[in-house]
Amino acid sequence: QVQLVESGGGLVQAGGSLRLSCAASGFTFSLYAMGWFRQAPGGEREFVAAITWNGGSTDYADSVKGRFTLSRDNAKNTVYLQMNRLKLEDTAVYYCALPCRLYAYTKRPADFGSWGQGTQVTVSS
Repeated sequence: QVQLVESGGGLVQAGGSLRLSCAASGFTFSLYAMGWFRQAPGGEREFVAAITWNGGSTDYADSVKGRFTLSRDNAKNTVYLQMNRLKLEDTAVYYCALPCRLYAYTKRPADFGSWGQGTQVTVSS
């Protein structure tokens, strides 16, 4: 079965960096785009970034553009979210997600069928 396991979250000061990882198994990783979402306390789940099946294209939410970088290693079945210049408003639980359809490159939560358990990112002042 599909498994998505996030890691790398933690507590960091504003302006600092973290790198999140998502290790995938149970499906042919290299045939799927991947996405990251986040959910702050009391908020809705929101799109953060997406990457195509081969890593050739990426898309970012305006709020993280220029600060976050999404990449993938298909040999390791892993996606990485490098987060730099973190802000207080980046505090959230971050989720890795798998789209329902092969090659689907999307930012809509409804298009994703499998989610990881999430990893907490807390940015302090």
